[in-house]
Amino acid sequence: MTETHPFQGKVLCDECHELGEGPVWDYLHGRAWWFDILGKRLWEYDPETGERRSHTLPFMGSVLALVDEKRQLIASDEGLFLRDVVTGTLTRHAELEPEKPGNRSNDGRVHPSGALWIGTMSKKAEPEAGAIYHVAGTTVTRIIDRIGIPNAICFSPDGAVGYYTDSKVNHLMRIPLDSATGLPVGPASVLVDGTSMRDVFDGSVCDNEGTIWNARWDGACVDRYAPDGTHLARYEMPTRRVTCPAFFGKAADRLLVTSCHEGLDAAGRAEDPLSGTTFDLGITVAGRHEPLFRL
Repeated sequence: MTETHPFQGKVLCDECHELGEGPVWDYLHGRAWWFDILGKRLWEYDPETGERRSHTLPFMGSVLALVDEKRQLIASDEGLFLRDVVTGTLTRHAELEPEKPGNRSNDGRVHPSGALWIGTMSKKAEPEAGAIYHVAGTTVTRIIDRIGIPNAICFSPDGAVGYYTDSKVNHLMRIPLDSATGLPVGPASVLVDGTSMRDVFDGSVCDNEGTIWNARWDGACVDRYAPDGTHLARYEMPTRRVTCPAFFGKAADRLLVTSCHEGLDAAGRAEDPLSGTTFDLGITVAGRHEPLFRL
């Protein structure tokens, strides 16, 4: 039987984001970053002091990748942009889907090779309207097509396996990769079939032991899976619409989890007052720092 653990964490940010997403730990500066996609804001959090700041964006940002001490890469509905960490100045890096103005970026993560995987979706969440792209420098390659809501993008520690989901389909997928490039070398297969589940696979991270930590949208929990798909544990959360986890802290041994209230009416938000807040799961994990994106 799968172990179930009650919530023992705390709220890190009580700002209620409509769509909190894309958390990442910046070990270069000791900061956690995440987005309110629909609110067009980038949030910054210092766990040492508890200070948090929000930065207004001119677009819907969803993923932040570390480049170096001076720059970050942001994926958005208007493409890929380099961001100056100090000034916030944005410089276009590459186009993503200029022929699809009705789409935006969603989930993504940097592969150990330094390439970015980034998913896109319709702003109306239309089925099969998006895709998953591989970005190496400024070279953008479509690698998985006809995706409704791309999520759960993460990689095994050696970079030889990638994971992802289309939340519209609710299959957690496994795909073999070239560990040197992050490009697929074979077809994807279903690791976990979630079609009979009430909740939905959302964002994921893969730890140093190769296990997958997955946020369960509408499930009020974070699940842990073995590389063979075995459901190892469930960690309960005090809000239903959990969106994405990220390792954080100096040792990357804590788990930050974002959430959202997108789609909830006034009554739904009253029933779930912590929807959209950001949490520390309150456990110790074998996490790892995110790779730098290679320009």
